[in-house]
Amino acid sequence: MKFARFISVLLLLAYSSVARAETIVLVQGYLGDAGSWRATGVADVLDKDGWRDAGHLTLTPKGVAEKVALSGRKHRFYTIDLPTEAPVPVQANYLAAYLEFIGKKYKDDKIILVGHSAGGVVARTAMVSYPELKVAKLITIASPNRGTGRAETGLMVANSPVGFMSPMFGAGTLARSRDLYRDLVRERPGTFLGWLNSRQHPDAEYVSVVRANAAGYPGDDVVPGWSQDFSGVFGLKDYKTKTLVTRAPHELAAADGGTILKIVGAHH
Repeated sequence: MKFARFISVLLLLAYSSVARAETIVLVQGYLGDAGSWRATGVADVLDKDGWRDAGHLTLTPKGVAEKVALSGRKHRFYTIDLPTEAPVPVQANYLAAYLEFIGKKYKDDKIILVGHSAGGVVARTAMVSYPELKVAKLITIASPNRGTGRAETGLMVANSPVGFMSPMFGAGTLARSRDLYRDLVRERPGTFLGWLNSRQHPDAEYVSVVRANAAGYPGDDVVPGWSQDFSGVFGLKDYKTKTLVTRAPHELAAADGGTILKIVGAHH
């Protein structure tokens, strides 16, 4: 009997050891790319703390392709390709394909999504649209979770004669981003965020990192503080969301690596 109990404990410990493995997927924002996480120093902070840079994922006609940075560490992070000018649901479909790939490769891993700016909305859309992906934690950084007036301005310009003529003058991003701007206008009935924020969200941990100015007032020059905060999202009312305020501009910085580690835990 004692021997059987001993074996059970060993098996439990072995299972727990496997289950503790974690994979972070870094989701860039509007007009960002995978290099945003590396050029700003976020990836370097994670790597130095013990998180393996597992490389980069891209979506090809044959499926997900993986460019690997080899290392023997258990905890890892990926960067990904996204069409960041595309509508949120299109980007979420890309992300879902990457998450499915990771889920098959690391079946016992705890999946953590970290989204900057619009990338946070993309990540949450993927979670709501594909709850079977079993994401354990979502961290958004300066994300327009309830929309932003900047998107409304962008949409107005994109729908103006300036927007329709912009491709002729090399400023085609306005035209290409029109539907994305529409997805990110401030939530109200009939808008994309009105729909997303009213959906039942999957069971996970939700942490919003809210930017603040030098005086500590929440918000930045792109997204107001109330929009960055998860506490006002109706679909999350049944969960105990967390908010962390950082004094920084909207853009990513190396310090965000430290913020991520503070939330997910260090692995020296």
